[in-house]
Amino acid sequence: MIVGVPKEIKISENRVGMTEAGVRQLVSLGHTVLVEDNAGLGSHITNEEYIESGAQIVKTKAEVYKQAEMIIKVKEPLPDEYPLLRQDQVLYTYLHLAAEPELAKVLVDKKVKAVAYETIEDKSGGLPLLMPMSAVAGRMATQVGAFYLQKDKGGKGILLGGVSGVRPGKVAIIGAGVVGTNAAKMALGLGADVTVVDINHSRLEYLDEIFHGRLRTLDSNINNIEEAVTQSDLVVGAVLVAGRKAPKLVTKAMIDKMSKGSVVVDVAVDQGGCIETCKPTSHTNPTFEVSGVTHYCVPNMPGVVSRTSTYALTNLTLNYAVKIANHGLEEALIQDHYLQKGLNTYGGHVCYEPVAQDLGYEYVPFSELKA
Repeated sequence: MIVGVPKEIKISENRVGMTEAGVRQLVSLGHTVLVEDNAGLGSHITNEEYIESGAQIVKTKAEVYKQAEMIIKVKEPLPDEYPLLRQDQVLYTYLHLAAEPELAKVLVDKKVKAVAYETIEDKSGGLPLLMPMSAVAGRMATQVGAFYLQKDKGGKGILLGGVSGVRPGKVAIIGAGVVGTNAAKMALGLGADVTVVDINHSRLEYLDEIFHGRLRTLDSNINNIEEAVTQSDLVVGAVLVAGRKAPKLVTKAMIDKMSKGSVVVDVAVDQGGCIETCKPTSHTNPTFEVSGVTHYCVPNMPGVVSRTSTYALTNLTLNYAVKIANHGLEEALIQDHYLQKGLNTYGGHVCYEPVAQDLGYEYVPFSELKA
């Protein structure tokens, strides 16, 4: 199979869809890998390293899309890339289609075979390809929040960990999944006073156990969310419903009650955000203010720690890329039921039920299309 790795064009997106080690693996199995010129520089991977691993360097993005049977990316295609997509081309990347109706329409109209990293499941029902970037984003959320709490950045002038004789900052984390757990780990490491809210009581018990009671856990309801949010200096939105828009759990009324100079970081913004006042921003213009509260809502947070993120991502995406390249998408889907969960569009149909429901498409599972 001819595999294409284009350069990412999202603002400040420095990750790349394939490392040189991934290229070497695919080439060793008899596949051709086309890498757009300088696609890896943001992750400190040079053209020469790709060439040494067996890749062919292609000068233009258009040529990569024209030749490749499978496109491997990090982020969803942007409007400039829509015309480059072809019928029956396999697109393997993060898509988050519930929050991208225009892209969903393009993929359906062009009959692209789109496989989304974020909806592939494992045997336990987890989301293995989302996990590494969720871990990065969760850790970054606390780091970013601490930065914007500085007075020179418009914050309260609070040090999250405090010092002897001064109380630490308060952090509320809405969601106890991978993002929330990593945000809590970083916040506790800094010495903050941490509260985690989640609907899954078993997950809260797990956090109580692994953190030895060092944080406060609350069941998710309106009263508990409001209490946690309005009393905190930093709020981290970390809610995920696989493939769907995130529910708006933190309302504007709650944000209005937060003290001036507080900070909100909504990691769920790539799925629409779980905080009502949030809207997507970028690394070049990452924040805005609502009711005196700084909002940081960058959808591709891991893009600025690109080398770590690229290698962490390829470690997990490569296995499925190899399956698709070796067997073709259809046979790979038949062989791997969990990979089927990643199929979002195929042959002009939406094949992932939550996306179909959120965007108003008919849901057609792959099993029906195969039949």
